[in-house]
Amino acid sequence: MADGGYNSKIGRLGEDLAGQFLENNGYKIVDKNFRTRYGEIDLIARGADEILFLEVKTRSSALYGYPEQAVDAKKISHLLGAAKIYLRIKNLNIFWRLDIISVEIAGNGEFKIKWFKDISGGY
Repeated sequence: MADGGYNSKIGRLGEDLAGQFLENNGYKIVDKNFRTRYGEIDLIARGADEILFLEVKTRSSALYGYPEQAVDAKKISHLLGAAKIYLRIKNLNIFWRLDIISVEIAGNGEFKIKWFKDISGGY
């Protein structure tokens, strides 16, 4: 579907839900949709002593699998490149990691969030 269509709306809703989830877990959203030559980082959150770079995947149907299954090795590699650019631009020297927030939205508006921490192990 075209930009601004159903998929974009679901994606934005997922990012909003993920942001609320992170804030409820003690993190502050410091940036959204940070774009680099490697691609985009959906959310960047800061905790007391760490920065999280988050890929948010949202699905409203199981037709294409679970949301987190859409993040492959190539995507992880691109996210790592984007995270390193962010750290350099912001001149940050702090512990950081790459996580996935998976959001499944049911037709009745209920949702389920799963948090996959430190997905870049081995890269």
